[in-house]
Amino acid sequence: MIVFDLACANGHRFEGWFASSEDFAQQKDRDLVACPQCDCIDVEKAPMAPAVPRKGNRSVERPLAARQAPPVQGVSNAPMPPEVAQALAKLAEVQARALKDSTWVGKKFADDARAMHYGEQDAAPIHGEATPAEAQRLLDEGIEIAPLPFPVAPPKALN
Repeated sequence: MIVFDLACANGHRFEGWFASSEDFAQQKDRDLVACPQCDCIDVEKAPMAPAVPRKGNRSVERPLAARQAPPVQGVSNAPMPPEVAQALAKLAEVQARALKDSTWVGKKFADDARAMHYGEQDAAPIHGEATPAEAQRLLDEGIEIAPLPFPVAPPKALN
């Protein structure tokens, strides 16, 4: 069996398993190869990295993060539709305006948000970092928070 990376005309990428390159061509000619996401039959082989096996006497220890990373799905190298690019630009602009008058509090976000909610600290716009568990606890307490659509680098990390 041969595994080919395939791409449809709509930019979706997926894998296909075939007995041979000729088998792929025959199935494609008979319209038997279709995108699993949109059923488009205009499918071509996508560029793929060659599978170069390592020597049998070598072992490669991958970092823990690489061993546990979930597979990425729905990734495409097709050009972004103009309306999507415009929407993302507008969203980034709105986030930048909101953060302009907000103070970075880093990992103290949950504590500061809680203190403001209970009147222990003057209310002010803040942004920072919170774990999913911290964010859930804030929401459970009725404290209004929202995730930012785009990542924000801490001020000290910027050049």
